[in-house]
Amino acid sequence: MSVAAPERLTGRQEPVIHSVPPYVATSGPEAVELAAQAGLILDPWQQLVLRDALGERADGRWSAFEAALVVARQNGKGAVFEARVLAGLFLLDEQLIMYSAHEFKTAQEMFRRIEGVISGNPSMRRRVKRVTRSHGEEGIELVTGQRLRFVARSTGSGRGFSGDCNIWDEAQNLSDASVDALMPTMSARPNPQLLYGGSAPDRDLAPCDQIARVRLRALKGDDPSLAYFEWSAELCTDTCRTGCGEHDNPADPDVWAKANPGMGYRVSLEHIAREHTSMSAKGFARERLSIGNWPTGQVNQWTAIPEQVWRDLNDSASRRAGRVMFAIDATPGGTHAAIGVAGVREDDLGHLELIEHRRGTGWIVDRAVALKDKHDAPFVVDPKGPAGFLIADLEDAGVAVLRTSAGDVADGTSSFIAGTGKVEGNVSTFRVMPHPALDAAVAGAVTKPLGDGMKWDRRSPVVDISPLVAITLARHGLATYVEEESMVPLGAIR
Repeated sequence: MSVAAPERLTGRQEPVIHSVPPYVATSGPEAVELAAQAGLILDPWQQLVLRDALGERADGRWSAFEAALVVARQNGKGAVFEARVLAGLFLLDEQLIMYSAHEFKTAQEMFRRIEGVISGNPSMRRRVKRVTRSHGEEGIELVTGQRLRFVARSTGSGRGFSGDCNIWDEAQNLSDASVDALMPTMSARPNPQLLYGGSAPDRDLAPCDQIARVRLRALKGDDPSLAYFEWSAELCTDTCRTGCGEHDNPADPDVWAKANPGMGYRVSLEHIAREHTSMSAKGFARERLSIGNWPTGQVNQWTAIPEQVWRDLNDSASRRAGRVMFAIDATPGGTHAAIGVAGVREDDLGHLELIEHRRGTGWIVDRAVALKDKHDAPFVVDPKGPAGFLIADLEDAGVAVLRTSAGDVADGTSSFIAGTGKVEGNVSTFRVMPHPALDAAVAGAVTKPLGDGMKWDRRSPVVDISPLVAITLARHGLATYVEEESMVPLGAIR
């Protein structure tokens, strides 16, 4: 395989998924400086993780009770933990630090690495009271009483210890039993912190429900005490259309850089190219691009709209005619966003279509301007929804925005579900252009009451419902408003 890439292509230093609670100060730079004094020079991405993970609230406690790092192997995750341990011992005065891994050999290797760093630094070495090297009892104790223990979770070692800092390495293989044993012990510590680290999990190979739950909370974006960092690619799925251009190409070195912050620093482009040639597609995706086989959670599929009802609405030949209405929605935290459109077909049935669904929200305004210039149509946005913050930028760019009320959301959702014809005696009143992201949203969507109606429920982050919300809002907007000198009711869309 020939790789057409610059000689010095380096990994992306900013995480692809990055969720951090607010903080007023951070001990991160001091931890980075301390590591450097011990000869441990950190890459920019490693410094970023420490900066955000060691953020402090106004009361001096950690802003992140939990911090999780998901990154492919050999990128330098271990160096982040080394620096965190050194900071806990020599900077933060943490009384007990517990490092655990699924396998004993991993815990033992980390022990040797940290012992080597400390023994090579005279000022740190002078503060050591004893080093215990007995099998299964590895640890370091300072003259001031602070302790560092290394344990293997598979042996049950460390159960019942109450650590100020608890590091769970190899979190892609972390059982609920380990979590259940440790969490209550941390309640007795004045300022505890829990760190997860691992590569992308595979639910078919090892238990990974805990790190999956942590990731889902990060994607939801509203956990006030979780810092999350993930470097990963986003590849096509089996449901993608032929020629899909919305996802990453696993053979593209730029994609390798996106998922491997240590590329060009700790792992070479040449070696990744060899891996791509030699490994299975699934193995390369998991081990090098951090594409996890994540647990899907306890979600009942197709509960709001039965699958066959939805399939019957799909019409790849559907075309809109005449006036259209656009709508924008996003996920909590802005990890993804969607633009939907509603129109009326020549047979008077409604036409619904997902125009675009991409990561982030930075692309929304430019795309909305282009659509506005082409179709001269307004955009519906729920000001209380995750896309509400975009309204000012859209209007500054000359895009007309229709703001929904709670009543609009309830009426629009109820009308949408009724319009599918799922209830016997009702007739479907619209057709939908098929799209994999829209299918996934409908499959996992659930509703919750809102006044006398209902709305799509965002509380479960297992599925991204922004495509479904976007077409729901677009349909209601077209049914309710027409852009004239003032907004006037149109009546029900058919």
